[in-house]
Amino acid sequence: MSEPYNYHEEEALGISYDGRLMKRLLSYARPYWLIIFACIILLFIVTAAELARPYLVKIAIDDYITPGPLVVWEAGNEPQEGIEYRGRIYIPQHRLTKEYPDRPMAQMLTYEGRYYLVDDYLGGTEYSVRRDGVDLILDTEAGFLTVSPLEDVEYRAFRQPDQTALVRLALLYLGVIALSFSLNYLQIYLLHRAGQQIIFNIRHQVFSHLQRLSLRFFDTNPVGRLVTRVTNDTETLDQMFTGVVVYLFKDLFMLLGIVIVMLQLNVRLALVSFSLIPVVIIATIVFRLKAREAYREVRVRLARINSALAENITGVRTVQIFHRMGKKHQEFNDINHAHYRASFRELKIFAVFRPFIDLIYFLALALLIWYGGGSVVQGLIPFGVLYAFIQYLEMFFRPINDMAEKYNIMQSAMASSERIFQLLDTTVDTQSPQQPVPVKVKGRIEFCNVWFAYNPGEWVLRDVSFTIEKGQTVAFVGATGAGKTSIINLISRLYDIQKGQILIDGVDIKEIDLDQLRKNVAVVLQDVFMFSGTIADNIRLNSDIDDQQIRHIAEAVDAHRFISRLPRDYESEVKERGATMSAGQRQLLAFARALAFKPKILILDEATANIDTETEQVIQKAMKTISRGRTTLVVAHRLSTIQSADKIIVMHKGKLREEGNHQQLLARGGYYYNLYQLQYKEQEASQ
Repeated sequence: MSEPYNYHEEEALGISYDGRLMKRLLSYARPYWLIIFACIILLFIVTAAELARPYLVKIAIDDYITPGPLVVWEAGNEPQEGIEYRGRIYIPQHRLTKEYPDRPMAQMLTYEGRYYLVDDYLGGTEYSVRRDGVDLILDTEAGFLTVSPLEDVEYRAFRQPDQTALVRLALLYLGVIALSFSLNYLQIYLLHRAGQQIIFNIRHQVFSHLQRLSLRFFDTNPVGRLVTRVTNDTETLDQMFTGVVVYLFKDLFMLLGIVIVMLQLNVRLALVSFSLIPVVIIATIVFRLKAREAYREVRVRLARINSALAENITGVRTVQIFHRMGKKHQEFNDINHAHYRASFRELKIFAVFRPFIDLIYFLALALLIWYGGGSVVQGLIPFGVLYAFIQYLEMFFRPINDMAEKYNIMQSAMASSERIFQLLDTTVDTQSPQQPVPVKVKGRIEFCNVWFAYNPGEWVLRDVSFTIEKGQTVAFVGATGAGKTSIINLISRLYDIQKGQILIDGVDIKEIDLDQLRKNVAVVLQDVFMFSGTIADNIRLNSDIDDQQIRHIAEAVDAHRFISRLPRDYESEVKERGATMSAGQRQLLAFARALAFKPKILILDEATANIDTETEQVIQKAMKTISRGRTTLVVAHRLSTIQSADKIIVMHKGKLREEGNHQQLLARGGYYYNLYQLQYKEQEASQ
């Protein structure tokens, strides 16, 4: 059997990334690998579209908005269509399909709001300008150039192809944005749908596993923490699947794509942009170590807050009765303040990391503007290239900035998965046999030298043996802690015994299919649990009976009398745990619920303890009817309710001390006689 589930498991956090846990987590994603793979492909395309946007703007600036060099041909010798001006053909260099290094070059120049065509390409050379009437005199290293202005019609003729190209480029840019939006929407939809399905399966598995665990497990584990496993922890895994795992591919595609594009555009400018990356790597490593320590402490403090809160809310009545509000407030204040200090330390770490990365980004941007801007001024690189680098640099630091949030999600996911798998790995103590013995339960029960303990060595039942024949009504009496309720729990295999045998109709209950066994055993407890829903739903539970049968069952236990007075009869709403009904009404519904299953064995565990005398008389009358043809086991403190039982078994300190009917046991003058005399005197004293 596995180790007991740790009551304070929040304190046992593993490492921030565990390959074994991650492999097991990803196994839940395996049925949806095709969808996840499609999301990765879509992310690749979306990333490519995002990388294309700055590049398209760079093309627009360098090739069409800012006039570039023109290659000049004599009319009739041009290799492709160009712009004709004064007998020459001018073709923008970027439109040529191949290079012509020996051809003369020209360029357009803007000066004081007018446009000029220079029959020479100045490039990055320095020159001065002075006006000579309408013409310009350019003083260059090669000498003086006289340039005449272009008429508006001539300028528009030169720029008309650029305007047409800009329209096409704008439409292409719009198409890239639309494609990026559409594919991004599709991948988010597919990814979150797959993520929700994965979490649905995990949550379903956890809940199903909890349903199959024995009561021994629930005796040592708080309900609130188990609810957290099914809700909060699975939700954390959803954030990991939908917000971290797949998007890591996008971050990887983005970073690699930016590096490749920037190196392709300009190696020197790329190296300047990446010069501060080592500082980012060092900062990330330091953050990871510090964040891990801070996160661990916050989780520990939060677990203590949850435990203290649950304990105080559950015990609020006792706290108020003994006027301990001030003391409990101080205790909670100390725990809460410790959590506040831990959270503040974590906040400082996270508050430093993102601004520090922003600082590195702005430093890198300053270096880029200093070096790249100077190169643009000197004519070494086009302005569009600098613009693209500024955009790519911001895109490069974006996933690094998001790293803190993703790292936090990953840590939470690892801790949550560790706790979920710890729960799933808890052995189901009580299981159906692989090859159950087919048996039609009739109701004969036999205990053969049964030893049982909730905790090792602390025996609750010691060598207990007895036989209950089919159809008998047998009562168990004894002081508190004698083992009566334990016997009841063992018949339904809510716990398994350590020694001996329990037989039903001659077959060991460990060899009977568990569902078959429990289907034939109905239990009515002292503290009746009512589910939210309707009266009919609480009687029916999962049995397949119609409304007419429910009415007959309710009439049999005399529950119909109070149900018929409710506003909506059998469709009346039952609040949580039946808070709006009296103890007697809940008990009557519990009898009806038990009868609905048509059990062969009926168990009443202190079923009349919380019922007034009038209701008890009703129940006693109904019990004679519902017990007919069934083996009935009754656990009772009030001996007046079990005097008509076929057999009474007296338990004391885990051992069977006496058995017989009421008169036989009184005649013996033993344990039962003493219990009866004690209750008789108490009744006389109270009268």
